[in-house]
Amino acid sequence: MTEAYFPVFAMLAVALVVALAVFTLTSLLGPKNMTAEKAIPYESGSATVGGSHVRLSVKFYLTAILFVVFDIEAVFLYPWASMFRDLGWFGFMEMVLFLAILGLTLVYAWKKGALEWEK
Repeated sequence: MTEAYFPVFAMLAVALVVALAVFTLTSLLGPKNMTAEKAIPYESGSATVGGSHVRLSVKFYLTAILFVVFDIEAVFLYPWASMFRDLGWFGFMEMVLFLAILGLTLVYAWKKGALEWEK
């Protein structure tokens, strides 16, 4: 069984080695001359306005978590749709259950006010 997964493991190993090599080489070979201009925080190429330690609203984090939940839903829907005919009724009912749980998650978040920015 491990022979079937060998290409996946080999690809992960190569990706890990390349990533570690890039991080190591840039930290060893890159220039390290910090200037006052480089130390200034910026956002999208323009100077920041206000304090640099502004606390973000909890609504931002709730929206980010909800995005991740429904993004994962889209990731699972694609392979299911491509195998729809082979899975039969069991696969259909499993996906209905999955979508129902995610729907309940959305209704719960909506009732709690997680989707409202101003209150």
